Amino acid sequence: MTAPPRPSLGRVVDDLGSTLLRVVAGPADPDPQVGSVSIYDPADGVTVAPGGILLGVGVTDIATVAALLAELARCGGAALVLKTPAPLDDGIRAAAVRGGVRVLEVSRAASWEQLVVLLRTLLDPPEFGDASEEIAGYPAGDLFQLANAVGALVDAAVTIEDRSARVLAFSTGQENTDEGRVQTVLGRQVPEQHQRTLTEMGIFQRLYRSREPVFIPAIADSFLPRMAIAVRAGDEVLGFLWAVVSEPMPEHRRRAFADATKIVALHLLRQRAGASVDARLRAELVARLFDRAGDPAEAARRLGVRDKPVCVLGLELTGAEDDEVRRAAEVRRVADALALHLSALHRSAAATTLGDVVYGLLPVSGQADGEAMAARVAEDFLERMGSRVALRVGIGRVACTPEGIVGSRADVDVVLRVLRETGRAERCATVASVRLDLLLLRLAEITDLGEENDDGGTVTSLLAYDAEHRSDLTGTLAAYLEAFGDIAKASAAVHIHPNTFRYRLNRLCEISGLDLTDADARFEALIDLRLHRLRHASA
Repeated sequence: MTAPPRPSLGRVVDDLGSTLLRVVAGPADPDPQVGSVSIYDPADGVTVAPGGILLGVGVTDIATVAALLAELARCGGAALVLKTPAPLDDGIRAAAVRGGVRVLEVSRAASWEQLVVLLRTLLDPPEFGDASEEIAGYPAGDLFQLANAVGALVDAAVTIEDRSARVLAFSTGQENTDEGRVQTVLGRQVPEQHQRTLTEMGIFQRLYRSREPVFIPAIADSFLPRMAIAVRAGDEVLGFLWAVVSEPMPEHRRRAFADATKIVALHLLRQRAGASVDARLRAELVARLFDRAGDPAEAARRLGVRDKPVCVLGLELTGAEDDEVRRAAEVRRVADALALHLSALHRSAAATTLGDVVYGLLPVSGQADGEAMAARVAEDFLERMGSRVALRVGIGRVACTPEGIVGSRADVDVVLRVLRETGRAERCATVASVRLDLLLLRLAEITDLGEENDDGGTVTSLLAYDAEHRSDLTGTLAAYLEAFGDIAKASAAVHIHPNTFRYRLNRLCEISGLDLTDADARFEALIDLRLHRLRHASA
């Protein structure tokens, strides 16, 4: 089994966010890969593997920091983490740069336990779908079981909500509370009128300021009193715990309620970091599968798409963005949006970015209608993105093997190229829908037919005549050929009398020497016309 690549220290810091962790000293580059977390114990000394992160628990003096940096430099450690404010001076900063070790500050309000859980999640993520990890005795991410445990501790019906008042989990017994709570649970969102009332009362301001439970009296006949408390990670509020009560909790339950937020925070952080890691690893596996790096079959297995029908989608920006940084940011935003869109449809879906193209891997129901399903998904995504960003989408054929998936990705590249170079109007296309233009592009390449290499054939002579005399004999020929020689139909298509059309047809044959009774000559003229259109569409 191929192990996933180790994340860089910069990526770890970005994933955790500057509210929790930031670099305060050390070299600017290169960005080292990291792979383990150790906790400093004065009795045992420093034991850090190359690329390891050392947590300086209890370290507050310059001398200890200097000694730890020297030891980390000796054994190839990547970083030393200290609580804010980190003991730094010019000598420490110089030593960090000289030894190639970064010094990181973690928020004083964050616990070392929270940081260990997050770092180990990022550095050693579980296999996709692995639910065996536990945090404080509860399955990682199982917020409903945790809500039931908190509810039992405080003898109340409890909800765990995010900062937007969206319900993440709830305990049993909600039916015995009040109308407002029942609406909240059923809708998985605090009703808007209750949110507005709580905001006007300043309840959310109190929750953001306080680290203790807040008692909220009944705000309506259908709203019993509540106890609520913010769930924090360092200085960041992750969400809230709410409990329906009849009166303020006694002290022992208040303490239990407050202590429960530490466990809830760990689960929310693990869930957030795990989602980030999972998406990133899936993206790397898709990229590895497309590039045939390592074992494609193993990558397909880990993605959950081995021997299953899938389609590859490819999205490309159509706007000409001169600023490379802004374009890269826009591509990243599209990639994140597509990953979220596809994950809501199928747990094995994934997205990655290669160059300026965002690729999606979408499991489909079967070979017969798989491309149609992928097209519907793509159109829905384009509609959701709206006019904020101009995109074109290519859809590959359905594949059931790792090799087939690579071929489906090649399909996508071909379709995007046809849309890009022919100026076709549709935003979303499959190989089947662009097959003729694709054949013409390949024919142009094989025969090296370009305007600079044109040999003066039928269409070239007509184009030159039209340009000189401001006529449209080329259009007359195109109408005739596309109508399969039906004069009435062709003349109606260009809005002229059939007799006038016959005259122009005879005239163009005199000028170009074209013999319309020769099937090969007609076919050659038709190909020349289509190639001319392709050249000018892509110009």
